[in-house]
Amino acid sequence: MAMREIRYREALREALREEMERDERVFLMGEEVGHYQGAYKVSEGLLEQFGERRVIDTPIAEAGFAGIGIGAAMTGLRPIIEFMTWNFSFVAFDQIINSAAKIYPMSAGMYRAPVVFRGPDGAAKQVGAQHSHEVSPFYASIPGLHVVIPSTPRDAKGLLKTAIRCENPVIFLEGETLYNTKGEVPEVDADETIPFGLARVAREGSDCTLVAWGRPYYTALEAADELAKKGISCEVIDPRTLRPFDHETVVKSVKKTNRCVIVHEHWPYGGPGAELVDRIQREAFDYLDAPILRVASLEVPMPYALNLEDYVLPSVARVVEAVERVSYAK
Repeated sequence: MAMREIRYREALREALREEMERDERVFLMGEEVGHYQGAYKVSEGLLEQFGERRVIDTPIAEAGFAGIGIGAAMTGLRPIIEFMTWNFSFVAFDQIINSAAKIYPMSAGMYRAPVVFRGPDGAAKQVGAQHSHEVSPFYASIPGLHVVIPSTPRDAKGLLKTAIRCENPVIFLEGETLYNTKGEVPEVDADETIPFGLARVAREGSDCTLVAWGRPYYTALEAADELAKKGISCEVIDPRTLRPFDHETVVKSVKKTNRCVIVHEHWPYGGPGAELVDRIQREAFDYLDAPILRVASLEVPMPYALNLEDYVLPSVARVVEAVERVSYAK
């Protein structure tokens, strides 16, 4: 398959454009998605191509346009609802959790809500505590929702295409600092879709399994490079989707390496990281040579000061230290 290098935001834009061309039921709605070309320029050019009936600017009213999207999905359309930041989705909790996630079982299968909620997630650079939540723990705990968190441009495009075609509501979390990252993506119109629930082994290793998603995926890769210089070989796994979660790939890796460190941006209490620890200890307990450790954000609201923000977020040094601890190298 022919490949080329593009940015994360461009990969998302290609997925949006190709799916809107493929299916006239697909439309995009959110704050500044049209005339402003998107807060992060993901939707640049889509208004000119598809017009105001399919690229719809909204007021600052997340509960309102999230609800409109769910209703539209129930009537047969394929809405993509963009939150300018996932922190703003808290205003629409009731719509997402009590309506989108529950309408199919509560209607005895009469209605579905094939809606994609997407936008930037997690800390950026000095955007303050109210714009820096990594929200995956909230949504991954809700049955009825798929939760997707792509780390690379290729995954961003392939997973977004899968999300738009999905018959169920999808929470699509885009790392706010990843939009400018580059990576290889198949040629335009290759129509590569990536299935939910299939992790990617990004780097093979023998001494410790590192599991990371979103921006911390790159932290884990950098830590693996540093640890390799010290003679410790790390296998790096990116789950790509948190619900469904590909536990089988992770457990298989842990049975090989006998150690595991999980790296994620959200707080350590609860969430997908804690769920993964539980699953590993149940399915690979006899293979573990050390306790499973997690490297997460510190349990404080995100500071505004840049030096404090860097201190709170998972760092390469903290990952290296955790792997050395489970390897009894420190």
